[in-house]
Amino acid sequence: QVQLVESGGGLVQDGGSLRLSCAASGRTFSSYSMGWFRQAPGKEREFIGSISRSGGSTIYTDSVKGRFTISRDNAKNTLYLQMNSLKPEDTAVYYCAVRVKSGGSPSDFGSWGQGTQVTVSS
Repeated sequence: QVQLVESGGGLVQDGGSLRLSCAASGRTFSSYSMGWFRQAPGKEREFIGSISRSGGSTIYTDSVKGRFTISRDNAKNTLYLQMNSLKPEDTAVYYCAVRVKSGGSPSDFGSWGQGTQVTVSS
């Protein structure tokens, strides 16, 4: 089973950038498609996007297209989320997860990390 640890969150101003990392344990990281989610207070966990096992294919939810980029380094067992042009509405706890079946619902993913807080001030 893969264990995931997110890092890189913090406080940033409106329009700023952050890069989140998700470190995976084990030797099978490259065998999994991966995803990023976020959850704001009082809201459901929201799918941000996902990346294929090789990193050659990515998909994003409309609200982050053109601003966020998902990438991975299989040699380092690490998943990344580069976030640019951040907005106050991007404030949330951000999670990485392993894709277990097709789809964009939280139930389509497993092995969740503990999350990292991102706060965007206006």
